[in-house]
Amino acid sequence: MVKSVCPYCAVGCGQDIFVKGGKVVQIEGDPDSPVSRGRLCPKGSASLQLTTGGSRVYKVKYRRPFGTEFEDLDLDTAMDMIADRVLAARRQGWQWDVDGDRTRRTLGFASLGGATLDNEENYLIKKLFTALGAIQIENQARI
Repeated sequence: MVKSVCPYCAVGCGQDIFVKGGKVVQIEGDPDSPVSRGRLCPKGSASLQLTTGGSRVYKVKYRRPFGTEFEDLDLDTAMDMIADRVLAARRQGWQWDVDGDRTRRTLGFASLGGATLDNEENYLIKKLFTALGAIQIENQARI
């Protein structure tokens, strides 16, 4: 059994994740959690489907620039494309200094987080985008 946090909203309900043979077999509310005291909402109760559900998607839909149709890409290809685009945006939009002040930043990309992200995810996203040099980092929950 592994302790975890429900991924659906920012409440952070505790979950007990039961693993057998390297696969998740059951997810229950964590009775030791001071946040949820063993309770889960319907979405949290159904989160086992995130890991083992038959409708889980293992590919992404991609529409090429100026394309009209979506095509399926495997996750590795999609992640490589994202990494290439982040590096290209940094290369093209990197600012070493502005008006004589050293900045070391880029305006080439930004991050807008959603309300389903919990505090830990928002923290990691902020750290990642700051390390990449982005300064336009916002979250919908704060707006």
